Amino acid sequence: MSKSPLVAVSMAALSLNLMSGGAVFAASGEAEATQTRTQRAAAAAAARDQEAQEGDTEGEGAPEAGANRRNRNSQPAPPTPEEIAASAQVVATAAASGCQVTSANLLGQTEENFLTYEAACASGPGYILIASTPPRAIDCVLLAGQADIERSRDPAADVGTQCLIPQNTDVVRVVRAYAAEAGITCTVDQGASIGKSRDENLIYEVGCDGVDGAWIERLPTGWKLTECVQVVGQNGTCRFSTAAEQNATLKARFASSAEAAACDPTQARYMGANANGSFFEAKCAAGNGVIVRFDTQFAVQQVYPCEVAQRIGGGCTMTVVPPLPETAAPATR
Repeated sequence: MSKSPLVAVSMAALSLNLMSGGAVFAASGEAEATQTRTQRAAAAAAARDQEAQEGDTEGEGAPEAGANRRNRNSQPAPPTPEEIAASAQVVATAAASGCQVTSANLLGQTEENFLTYEAACASGPGYILIASTPPRAIDCVLLAGQADIERSRDPAADVGTQCLIPQNTDVVRVVRAYAAEAGITCTVDQGASIGKSRDENLIYEVGCDGVDGAWIERLPTGWKLTECVQVVGQNGTCRFSTAAEQNATLKARFASSAEAAACDPTQARYMGANANGSFFEAKCAAGNGVIVRFDTQFAVQQVYPCEVAQRIGGGCTMTVVPPLPETAAPATR
């Protein structure tokens, strides 16, 4: 595998670049009419709030005050769910999000008076959509991942706007689809956005039921998969994979070799890879440990008992064995 380490999870690593398309937001036809109705409705809501604050301070005998109240009460009806979804779709399309909006909520306006929506999509993540110029679409899975990081540092942290539509809060649903694209075949039971690589590619952690999970990195050409036992070997951290799951994965791979299968792993360690394959150390439930070399499909190529493996990647670290005897110096005449 590549030797370039993955960036540790941090707020700096998970800077959410707002995704935007090149086109400036410009609604037309029915979409423009829908957007206008939505803006009128937002203005009406603000007017009703103002009226509630004024209350009875306007005297009953003031004709002008009464006319003002009647004008406020004649504001247009709130937009329908269909109209809100149509307006959200205009923003989603202009932001090049790829979202086919199935439902949407109108969240309000930004300080710059840009309408803001939360949209659920036919597939993939949902988005917070901002009808700015250019329009912006913010991935709900990335927002949830950022919130997880902030709350891990401070449980009382203000994590800002988060997605609330039930479909959008199901992060595992989205990560499971990404894992399938990356070639992961396990039963995915956990998942999250965790940051970016040094190449600014998004990284997700995938948790599997009973076996080792992985980090998957979205490359311009597809996905790069790094198993959690390898992540840990490179000083990274996996939240969703346990040592027992990593041992279970290694044990299953040992089954292709009678010599390797004699070891029931109780600890596993990724050592690295070279042109000959990848190397893993296992501490065994009985007897001494082993170092095993796999090919790219994780078929066992060679098994090295720890007693004779001291010169392979520094030797075994989880099993104590006596050092190899020093090579005798050649006799001199």
